[in-house]
Amino acid sequence: MRELAALFLKLGATAFGGPAAHIAMMEDEVVRRRGWLTREEFLDLLGATNLIPGPNSTEMALHVGWRRAGGRGLLVAGSCFILPATLIVSGLAWAYVRFGALPQAEALLRGVKPVIVAVVAQALVGLGRTAIRGPRLLLLGLAALAAVAFGVHELVVLAAAGFLAVLTRPGRSAAPTFPAAKLLVPLAVPSLGLTLPLPAATVATGTAAATAATVGLPSLSTLFFLFLKIGSVLFGSGYVLLAFLRADFVERRHWLSESQLLDAVAVGQITPGPLFTTATFIGYLLGGFPGGVAATLGIFLPAFVLVAMSGPLVPALRRSALAGAFLDGVNVASLALMAVVSWSLARAALVDATSVILALLSGLLLVGLRVNSAWLVLLGAAVGLLRGALP
Repeated sequence: MRELAALFLKLGATAFGGPAAHIAMMEDEVVRRRGWLTREEFLDLLGATNLIPGPNSTEMALHVGWRRAGGRGLLVAGSCFILPATLIVSGLAWAYVRFGALPQAEALLRGVKPVIVAVVAQALVGLGRTAIRGPRLLLLGLAALAAVAFGVHELVVLAAAGFLAVLTRPGRSAAPTFPAAKLLVPLAVPSLGLTLPLPAATVATGTAAATAATVGLPSLSTLFFLFLKIGSVLFGSGYVLLAFLRADFVERRHWLSESQLLDAVAVGQITPGPLFTTATFIGYLLGGFPGGVAATLGIFLPAFVLVAMSGPLVPALRRSALAGAFLDGVNVASLALMAVVSWSLARAALVDATSVILALLSGLLLVGLRVNSAWLVLLGAAVGLLRGALP
């Protein structure tokens, strides 16, 4: 348990770059370095996280904790992965309320992003070798890649790849060995979030009132249930999270301005750990430290519940010929999603000779010397800060 806690505290404090980067760093730690999971097992868990709502990288941490140490491992791994980002974001939110602006972090990110490109590329190559077993899955992966690149919704791509893998699997006459109805239970839960009753908002007082767009501010219970609803139904990228937050907090309730919302999302992007800690920032703005805690608990709680429900099913899925074929399709589609995100990240990160050299050097150190990806992230941050300090 101590090793599990130490690993995810380290990842939570150094995992920049979004879910694809976080998952790549986890693969480096739990597959390549520690051997806690095989690549196939890791891919199955990755496929499972893409089929349920919530923050994918946090759910991967929860899955790893579950496989390593059961329910206690799930709680420890998930909490330790979330905690560093929550503390950092709370500190930034305090500074934002106190000084009215965000600390500048562009220089740091300029150094970190090229390293993240190398980390994700290395993970994609390793996972791809395991996932793509033959021309059939290669064609499915390429089709999924094209569909995602042309804007088809992620869930449609995942489901289509899974069903196509089932329809084209060798020995299609084999009868299923796993009751399909059991699969529906963890996937049906998110719909409950659409009907969660929200307590009425109350008028708050204190320093947080200055940050609201209107005088009506939410109670802690309202914040909790609003973010619980979002965490229960949110699939997709950080842009989808932005749409949910804008609808609830800017347009419908007028608790935040557009500028404050964009600042909150920016904080989630410039800090390590899950992007969903944007909720911590918003909660702090609207309710101080207790508001940040309520928002954080609300948005992450569904992930803990859904992984606890679906995690034990994944090994049984792999033992079923039919469900195993579905997972194979979902796995190659999941890698296609990572590849598209990685391409976008590379285009944004590799903007000059220094960033290209840093990415290539990181790749060589990862593959040749097996340097820990966390150290490379710190190296990139130092290079970025040094460049930012130079005239």
